[in-house]
Amino acid sequence: MSARPRLLVTRRLPDAVEQMMAERYDATFNRDDRALSGDVLHAALAEYDAVATTITDRIDATVLAHEAPRTRIIANYGAGFEHIDRDAAAAARIAVTNTPDVLTDATAELAILLMLAAARRAGEGERQLRAGGWPGWHPTHLVGRSITGKTLGLIGFGRIAQATADRARGGFGMTILYTSRTRAAPEVEARHAATWVASAEDLAERCDVLSLHVPGGAATHHLVDAALLRRMRRDAVLVNTARGSVIDEAALAAALTEGRIGAAGLDVYEGEPAVAPALLACENAVLLPHLGSATIEARTAMGMRVLANLDAFFAGEPLPDRVA
Repeated sequence: MSARPRLLVTRRLPDAVEQMMAERYDATFNRDDRALSGDVLHAALAEYDAVATTITDRIDATVLAHEAPRTRIIANYGAGFEHIDRDAAAAARIAVTNTPDVLTDATAELAILLMLAAARRAGEGERQLRAGGWPGWHPTHLVGRSITGKTLGLIGFGRIAQATADRARGGFGMTILYTSRTRAAPEVEARHAATWVASAEDLAERCDVLSLHVPGGAATHHLVDAALLRRMRRDAVLVNTARGSVIDEAALAAALTEGRIGAAGLDVYEGEPAVAPALLACENAVLLPHLGSATIEARTAMGMRVLANLDAFFAGEPLPDRVA
């Protein structure tokens, strides 16, 4: 019987996922659950047949600089793969996969949570109460805004954006506008009662809540900049569950501090886990630590998708989710 492929799993995963990995592979797990250094990752490519990475692993050209790496597949745990140099991986003849389509419900739920928390000033209220500063109920205390019947603008209109639209419309009667590089088919727009807007600038002027649902990368870097923020309504809410690099955080902090927009709800940051001090100082910002997929259902499904890609690779079958 041939030896099982050696697998390095770079971060702790749900127990059910790790158990199945241990059954199928000669798996090494990161019990300390700390991000691995580039040197460690570089060395791992010479020791393991497969590496299951996460967004905290920077797999750049230096890490991939092997003449003949043992690793033949990097199975990424997560939908995003901007942290992996796909060109360098291809040059090293290492396949790269991701885990799409299993984060939709969890991330859409979090987008709604951020809309509500930011609009209703929930973060401010909790901080005040925990600090012992709640003076008791009175009519003008931390008065926020309702999202019921308001207009939601979506930048990007993929699965997560569409699921967010359905929840916003069905639960709160919101009007749905969206913009994207490619307009959706008429039947898709009809299914989600969504109206296309030609530009992000036009969308920003027309909505009460602006929610971001675009991938990271050069094309979307600082898409939300000072100019776009100036287009938003003074009481509008900005929500980001996509990628931190989509927002110019200095410009956002200035807009929040100066009251040029009402509030923001963020789950992702450009330099995470570091968060810009200017954002931390904004009382009208709800800041979460990248919890978009943090449900046991979604995180387990992500792991099973990693396993499906690994199993297909070592069986010599087409990869379900190949990105390089």
